[in-house]
Amino acid sequence: MTTATSSRALEHPTRDQIRLEAVLHALADPVRLRIVRDMARERAELSCSYFDLPVTKSTTTHHFRVLREGGVIRQTYRGTAKLNALREDDLEALFPGLLATVLAAADAQVTREDATA
Repeated sequence: MTTATSSRALEHPTRDQIRLEAVLHALADPVRLRIVRDMARERAELSCSYFDLPVTKSTTTHHFRVLREGGVIRQTYRGTAKLNALREDDLEALFPGLLATVLAAADAQVTREDATA
């Protein structure tokens, strides 16, 4: 892992440190997948408060940490806000088509679930 340079800096794996198993683990949870789908749809840095998740604040923090440590997102502080961005370029360079395929499959699953509801 890269080292944090201040108390406000967050540790992120470098591109070369991102492992497929960590990415798949991060994407395997429904709440984390929902976060990634929202980020991919918005295509912008989003604050943690943007996400309306059905879990406690401490669990939300855990989900974002798993995504960050897995190399799926980059988190940075801007003032008091923690902003989140997908590491699309890194993931595409390492695992071509993986993120797009997972997101398409997740969208298809939501469509199927909506049709049966």
